[in-house]
Amino acid sequence: MSKSKNNKAAAKVRRIAVLAALLVVTGAGSAAVIAGYLKNRPSALEESSSAVAVTVSEKSSSEVIPAESETAEEKPEIKDDSAPAEEKTESKADEKKPAEKTDSSADESKAEKPKENSLPKDESIEAIMDDMTLHEKVCQMCIVTPEGLTGYGLVTEAGDATVSSLSEYPVGGLIYFAQNLVSVDQTKNMISSVQSGNSTVSDIPLFIAVDEEGGGVARCADQLGTTSFRPMYEYRFDGTDTAYSNAYTIAQDISALGFNVDFAPVADTWTNPANTVIGTRAYSDDYSEAAKLVASAVKGFNDGGVICSVKHFPGHGDTSADSHYGAAASYQTADELMAGEYLPFKSGIAAGAEMVMVGHINMVNIDDTPASVSYTMITGELRGKLGYDGVVITDSLAMGAMANYYSSDEIAVKVIQAGGDILLMPYDLASAVNGVENAVANGDISEERIDESVYRILKLKKDRNIL
Repeated sequence: MSKSKNNKAAAKVRRIAVLAALLVVTGAGSAAVIAGYLKNRPSALEESSSAVAVTVSEKSSSEVIPAESETAEEKPEIKDDSAPAEEKTESKADEKKPAEKTDSSADESKAEKPKENSLPKDESIEAIMDDMTLHEKVCQMCIVTPEGLTGYGLVTEAGDATVSSLSEYPVGGLIYFAQNLVSVDQTKNMISSVQSGNSTVSDIPLFIAVDEEGGGVARCADQLGTTSFRPMYEYRFDGTDTAYSNAYTIAQDISALGFNVDFAPVADTWTNPANTVIGTRAYSDDYSEAAKLVASAVKGFNDGGVICSVKHFPGHGDTSADSHYGAAASYQTADELMAGEYLPFKSGIAAGAEMVMVGHINMVNIDDTPASVSYTMITGELRGKLGYDGVVITDSLAMGAMANYYSSDEIAVKVIQAGGDILLMPYDLASAVNGVENAVANGDISEERIDESVYRILKLKKDRNIL
């Protein structure tokens, strides 16, 4: 080879080396250039250019050189919130077109899920679950009234009928109302008896719940003479210390009676003066102020010894209708919710709320579906955007907003498909349980999906020394 040819070859090798360096800096775009150049390189440079290519491959093994049919320019990813995560990453061809939209209550195997908790699973909980039948798991996902469990018109004690019913339907918990509370001693004995009776048919103790917000929703204060409070809205100017101390006192009072769950505090913000279902139950009519007060209340409830539940996600304070009697609607967009209604829920979750109660609020401008059966609202917004991985419970499923439009089995299936964990007060317990079991048998819900909820429930019971 002549000196001139050698110089030219050396120059070309240097150019290749420069191009290789560009690959490290600019990635796939430079790779395409190198690939094109090497494809047409002189045979005299074959050996030296191959060595450079090997060096490039070693230095940027994590980078992918596109096939010759692809352009060097990276294409933007087409995002569709309703598309399954698994389908979004399967192939390039799938990424180039929007995925087919799915119903908000679509099967969880076809829907995008939030990131799994990276912490290792609790082996003791998994051992319990391994011994549970599907029926026992589904029942664990229900909290009902003693009347809903036994079929009796009024229950003020826990005897053989209660134990027999718990044997047939080993529910996760019971909720008591004013009609069940006659006196302090009667309430303590009733709760103690139901827990001890349950222990004869199940190894999993019960959630014992009550609505004790203070103000107008105070079963224990009204019936048993525990500490009475004005509506929480009337304390809005008294600051976070008062919000904490009020919640702490309520928790101490009801914990002494045997309750371990309080469906409080209200995290709705009273922004609609015409709203009557929330009104002065709210801590404030200002989102930021409500966020601070709700966070303090959550800490108070936790420190006072009960599990608390912020409610009613995604916010019931601007609706005009009462979901107890019929459909209630919110016209807020997702961006508006994030800027306002979500603030008290976010702060409550950050403060340690271990349950979030989802309301039956039809989100007209999001998916036109009640939030309690909406995959978009529970899995997409609450678990996805707000990052919540705790227990999600519905508001009472016997309320008009749900019971007037859906059967108990239909509601139960929709709640679980949407990402909910606990069914509160299904109108017909047997129908709800059978509906979910049939959905698992039919493949509409996977048992893995059931296990996700049961694990959360048992983990919470263990964390709070119930289990």
